[in-house]
Amino acid sequence: MKFMKLGSKPDSFQTDDNNIWYVASELATDIVINIGDAKFYLHKFPLLSKSGRLQKLVANTNGGIGDEIVIHDIPGGPAAFEICAKFCYGMTVTLNAYNVVTARCAADYLEMHETMEKGNLIYKIDVFLNSSIFRSWKDSIIVLQTTKSMMMLSEELKLVSHCIESIASKVSVDVSKVDWSYTYNRKKLPEENDNRMLTGGLRTITVPADWWVEDLAELELDLYKRVLVHIKNRGLVHDEVIGEALKAFASRRLPGFNKGVIPSGDLVKTRAIVDTIVWLLPSEKGAVSCGFLLKLLKMVILVDSGEMVKMDLVKKIGQQLEEASVHDLLIRAKEGGIDSTIYDVKTVQKIVEEFMVRDQDRNGEFEADGNEIQEVRRSTGGILSEASKLMVAKLVDSYLAEVAKDPNLPLSMFVDLAETVSVFSRPAHDGIYRAIDMYLKAHPGISKSERKRICRLMDCKKLSVEACMHAVQNERLPLRVVVQVLFFEQVRAAASSGSSTPDLPKAIKDLNSTSHGSSRSTNTNTEEDWDAVATTEELKALRGELASLRLERNGGGHAKSPLADRSSVHKLKGLVATKRILTKIWSSKGGGTGENSGSDSSGSLGSGNHDEHVKMVSTPSRKGRHSVS
Repeated sequence: MKFMKLGSKPDSFQTDDNNIWYVASELATDIVINIGDAKFYLHKFPLLSKSGRLQKLVANTNGGIGDEIVIHDIPGGPAAFEICAKFCYGMTVTLNAYNVVTARCAADYLEMHETMEKGNLIYKIDVFLNSSIFRSWKDSIIVLQTTKSMMMLSEELKLVSHCIESIASKVSVDVSKVDWSYTYNRKKLPEENDNRMLTGGLRTITVPADWWVEDLAELELDLYKRVLVHIKNRGLVHDEVIGEALKAFASRRLPGFNKGVIPSGDLVKTRAIVDTIVWLLPSEKGAVSCGFLLKLLKMVILVDSGEMVKMDLVKKIGQQLEEASVHDLLIRAKEGGIDSTIYDVKTVQKIVEEFMVRDQDRNGEFEADGNEIQEVRRSTGGILSEASKLMVAKLVDSYLAEVAKDPNLPLSMFVDLAETVSVFSRPAHDGIYRAIDMYLKAHPGISKSERKRICRLMDCKKLSVEACMHAVQNERLPLRVVVQVLFFEQVRAAASSGSSTPDLPKAIKDLNSTSHGSSRSTNTNTEEDWDAVATTEELKALRGELASLRLERNGGGHAKSPLADRSSVHKLKGLVATKRILTKIWSSKGGGTGENSGSDSSGSLGSGNHDEHVKMVSTPSRKGRHSVS
């Protein structure tokens, strides 16, 4: 820390327990100056020769020995006046970053200008500021902090602007020219761990680009905002470094930031800090991490910053949603809100919608141009890469699996969020299946139609082997879905062995159509039966039948459905067995009459059974079945 000593005489100021100050001298004092609760018994001559204000005040008294004057508004109070008085007596005074502002403001108040005496206090302090303080990184920050207590006068004397300019200029220099001390306790990036470079045979420390962020975080909010705006306006610091500065400030000024909590009783202060950080965020995408933005969003919701601040963050998060984690997205719902859910699913829905807008924005730009450009737009499909889409789709699936455990989560919220990313092509639907299963487990009382609605979100053809194995044993799924899983597993097994997929009765084909709206020759009761959950006995029968399937792989090897036995027989028997399973399932629903709605068997069966049909039997509602949750 820089310092400056003024005067050469020993300090002879003394005080007693009553806050009375006097100078140890043989000469009797002839003036009493009251400042606050302190009294100074001093001599007129050394004071009046350097202070224009004291001259005026004494002139208004009787002019006798022991004149008493009152000064109630001197900046810095008794401590600042003591420095000025000692300077007038020529006593030793030490100026440093902590007291120079109060001394400068008090000297200005007392009118200690060069017109009173050459080399007066104001001149000497200004020399100290310009030659030492403003050239020192840490001293400039300390001085700027001390201006807070006398901001108006500090502004008038341009102390604040000089400090801000000094700090911003040092932040903007090339890191290779940083040769002063700074505070840096933050975790380094992997590439910064070996921060010593060999130069001329000597090891030198490489200064990180964000070397200044921790020291700056010590500033109060208003001053920090002014400094950072000045730094940004200079345009010499990258947005990523500005982002690091905001992260350091949030960690320093918001103790519960990483945990998403606010200190008790500090709501107004915390809201001001959060709002300022959001306002200072760089506009460039990726300048701050998505995780940091989501932590900010959680704080915005906690302190109720307002919809505009919240939506500003939502848009920024949506621009880089692929970087988020499920933990980041688990935003606790505000207590006492309209929805009684644990998590704020609606806000996440808005974030995902903002992510989707990125494609629509680019499409809109293309449409404004000619037909040729429109063709490019249709072929490129927007600015989102397939990798980004896939990452967000998986992220949403995992998020849904977490929030699905909330018993108060409405089905509409779950479905709406899932359908938002349904347009993204995913090679596997294991994630959404897991989320659906979690929801069914936490909401055993939902209706058949609701089960049917939520199960439509997944494509059984895209379930992995492990997911299929789980699904065929899942008593929470409608029978329709279980049969679909079994069918597509058999199709996959047949394809792996090089055989053709067997033809199925029309009702089964309709069952497996994605629209779930194909016409059937069955009545309403049968439709309800298919949408009901499969009983334990039905699942057991299905698994038992499927376990008997054997598939032979072309080329002499043997392959089978992952759900089948490990022995092998001719593929013909397996394919015929599949039809028998599905026929048995349908027929087991009752013994009513029905029409033949099957289709001819595929020629791939190889046995000439082209006239083989399966009769689909319509039944009354099954009595005695119940959902197993």
